[in-house]
Amino acid sequence: MPGVHVLIAPDCFTGTLTAAQAATAMAEGWGRSAPHDTLELVPLSDGGPGFVDVLGANLGGQVHAVTVSDPLGRDVPAMVLVVGDVGYVESAQAAGLHLLTRDERDPTRTTTFGVGQLVQAAIDLGAQRVVIGLGGSGTNDAGAGLLAALGVGTPERLARGGLLLCEANADDVAGLDDARRRLSVIDLVIASDVDSPLLGLKGASAVFSEQKGASPEAAQALESSLSHFASVVARVRPPAKDLLTGTAIRPERQAGAGAAGGLGYALHLLGARQVSGVAAVLEAVGFSERLARSDLVVTGEGSLDWQSLHGKVVVGVADAASHHGVPAIAVPGQSVLGRRDAMSAGISGVYPVVERPAQLEEALADPSGTLATRVVRVARTWSPSPRG
Repeated sequence: MPGVHVLIAPDCFTGTLTAAQAATAMAEGWGRSAPHDTLELVPLSDGGPGFVDVLGANLGGQVHAVTVSDPLGRDVPAMVLVVGDVGYVESAQAAGLHLLTRDERDPTRTTTFGVGQLVQAAIDLGAQRVVIGLGGSGTNDAGAGLLAALGVGTPERLARGGLLLCEANADDVAGLDDARRRLSVIDLVIASDVDSPLLGLKGASAVFSEQKGASPEAAQALESSLSHFASVVARVRPPAKDLLTGTAIRPERQAGAGAAGGLGYALHLLGARQVSGVAAVLEAVGFSERLARSDLVVTGEGSLDWQSLHGKVVVGVADAASHHGVPAIAVPGQSVLGRRDAMSAGISGVYPVVERPAQLEEALADPSGTLATRVVRVARTWSPSPRG
């Protein structure tokens, strides 16, 4: 019996493994158990960390090194990928949580100013379309820092973190229309990892800020500050109305406005359009064509949870695989997703590396090794033994 063709397509395991490292560990484990199988490695991204690396490996183009500000205003190296007249930037390279030590993680004061510098760098390099990957941020400032870097207001007022947006006034965003006009010749594209709005129970502050270091009290204060900022923007630039219903199209309520701590909101203000980060990457890597020659897909990410159901790699891979009749299984670091939810998302099986709390320390100490070992056991279930 010939071996199966296995497509290994994980996201990064945030804080422990890049997507490429995760794919290599999975392949190593699978190969130990089923050396007769054909393995095809396709590291992926949903717009978060690894976005530029994944696209550069598949699209070619030219990578330009730039220096921008990190979430606390320090210089940090970053990259702009230019393919033809399209520029790709990764917000996590300037605003990523991984750029901060645990003691520095405080989304009340971190800024997205560096992401605006990345976008401007792509434009300066001649990009007519700029695709901004959103995800993995350590910020919660509604993209105010990005706006300041692109000529709206001043860094002294808008690049001080989300909490101080409670002091914003009309003068701080008076340059928004000028910035929109200047950028109207650029096709700004949001490649977003989540579809959350800016505000509310499913918004940036309520759902994500505590993961970035905010206390429950700080999360509430951030919600209030971002709401104030959005109301100031709405007074200066009243939202357009839907031509059919006449209702206001409020940018803070748009899907993806809450991505990366509200970066999506700021980009919507500048006229950007949103696409699924996963879908954009899957198209760029020719995932459909790869599926056509595969028998099984193995994917994974650090934590499989309810957020995974809203624009993350694992579910995007499973959905794409289902259209080709190819089973998709997930090997995440951890999973709190119920079997019914996983099956509804098209995932044929979930095999977390950490199944019991006692296993967590070992997994963090040797993420590649423990992932590979878990995949060894998974391969025994999913790969038929050769005969003859």
